[in-house]
Amino acid sequence: MSEWPAVSVLMPVRNEEPYLADAVRHVLGQDYPGPIQLVVAVGPSKDRTARIAAELAACEPRLTVVENPTGKIPSGLNIALAKASYDIVARMDGHALMRPGYLRTGVAELIKTGAADVGGVMAAEGTSPFQRGVAWAMTSKAGVGSAAWHTGGQPAPADSAYLGIYQRQAINNAGGWDETMLRAEDWELNYRIRSQGGLVWCTPELQVTYRPRRTIRALASQYWHYGRWRRVVMREHPETASFRYLAPPGAAVAVTVGTLAGIAGLITSPWLTLGFAIPVTYLVGVSAASAMLSEGVPPGIRARLPLILAVMHMSWGAGFLLSPRGLHRSRASTAQ
Repeated sequence: MSEWPAVSVLMPVRNEEPYLADAVRHVLGQDYPGPIQLVVAVGPSKDRTARIAAELAACEPRLTVVENPTGKIPSGLNIALAKASYDIVARMDGHALMRPGYLRTGVAELIKTGAADVGGVMAAEGTSPFQRGVAWAMTSKAGVGSAAWHTGGQPAPADSAYLGIYQRQAINNAGGWDETMLRAEDWELNYRIRSQGGLVWCTPELQVTYRPRRTIRALASQYWHYGRWRRVVMREHPETASFRYLAPPGAAVAVTVGTLAGIAGLITSPWLTLGFAIPVTYLVGVSAASAMLSEGVPPGIRARLPLILAVMHMSWGAGFLLSPRGLHRSRASTAQ
């Protein structure tokens, strides 16, 4: 293109001390021919996130820092959007690294396709053996199903896309991010954009490096909340139900029932101990799947994969099953 449009990048952050400086550097270091503005919305943090953001802004005129009092991601995105100067808006996380060429590739694809939103792949990469195991699971069909923004594929229309580069007008027309959606906020926004006739496009060439959770506890909490909010999405939009979303809760129910039956069998009828076959079969299955799909992965990481997959599946499934009806009130019900 002879003239590249300016881009505002929105980055909501909270407790991102280990990652923020690097995330900012990867945005402002893009080889993008047009102007770049980065708006960082800082939520209440227990670490030095706010101080680091202020120090970076003092040295970089392209960086604007705003407060996000609630600390919630969709609120931070809307606050940052209000401070954005340009008509093309890229959404980025403080926990992620924008890869070289990201903005150039994404903006070119946005203009070529006429899409309202163009996104790519969450290219999970870890540094510790546990993180590297989680990264493998997050990019494998054994861990997350067949979502293109996890596993790649061919450029195509999509229900949603990871992070994304938007036409600002499409966000405005849809009413911005729903601040009551504490997870799946991008999916929900893209749903409203698509319902108004906008195109959401996923191109695997567009990649962002994502740093997975560092501990089993943090991973379990992350996927527990994913499951809770995916249930919200399916309650409000039943047509989105799919095997990929129903498999983890189904596995969680089967494993729980089998385990409880087996324990009861130790006390009452020996026949009930056959229930233990269900969790054992599940563990054998995830072990076999990880072994078959992880060829070339170092043994120390490979050995962690069955546990990581089980934590992801069971936490997501339990969150989905136990998601309370009052967790979220849709915009329609709130308006009434």
